[in-house]
Amino acid sequence: MQKSAERIDHLLSRLGYCSRSEVRDLLREGRVRVAGELLRKASAKVDAALVWVDEEPIDHPHALYLLYHKPLGKVCAHDDPRAIYQDFPLRWRYRRPSLSSVGRLDRETSGVLLLTDDGDWLHHWTSPRRAIPRVYRVTLQEPLRGDAADILAAGTLMLEGEETPCRPAAMQHLTDQEILLTLTEGRYHEVRRMFAALDNLVLTLQREAFGPFVLGDLPPGQWRELTEPERTMEKVP
Repeated sequence: MQKSAERIDHLLSRLGYCSRSEVRDLLREGRVRVAGELLRKASAKVDAALVWVDEEPIDHPHALYLLYHKPLGKVCAHDDPRAIYQDFPLRWRYRRPSLSSVGRLDRETSGVLLLTDDGDWLHHWTSPRRAIPRVYRVTLQEPLRGDAADILAAGTLMLEGEETPCRPAAMQHLTDQEILLTLTEGRYHEVRRMFAALDNLVLTLQREAFGPFVLGDLPPGQWRELTEPERTMEKVP
């Protein structure tokens, strides 16, 4: 959380409103108020909770915590025309620290993705030591071989180019070719490579849950803010 008193030029540039030099133009035009009073001095220190720009409270002055339904075709890079960040308000692209995803989903994978500009919170949910469960809905090209569940649960499956086996994974059959798979690690293209190692091909892949955060009925390309209880979770069931 940011300090309660911050220079207005630093605050507004940090939140993506404009550059620090352009803050003076906002002030000169009478577009910034603090506790209802016009502010004229760019060096003034203010309480972010009291700042309004263009007759509205400033946008998320402390941090963003979002759950997003990443659609197919979008990527998690910042500098790509297919970037997920195009689905968010333009101003958020210029926040400092930048808005970043908690891990990544590739272009052909949809589902739950968390985003934040809070570095400590991001680290908390990306640390490999926490072994956060990730639940995927997987559609396969062929019915799964009979020993697949035992191999996945044993934690002995080796991926091509890897020197250590995958961690144990749990599998729930939905149909002959559709399953729910729960992993506790996030290797590169892990789900697709796991089933390739089992002589199968993943046709569709969606992440249904990341730890306690579930996709629910959130439509593709849409996002919601996390609630206070969600933001402050410390443990994963």
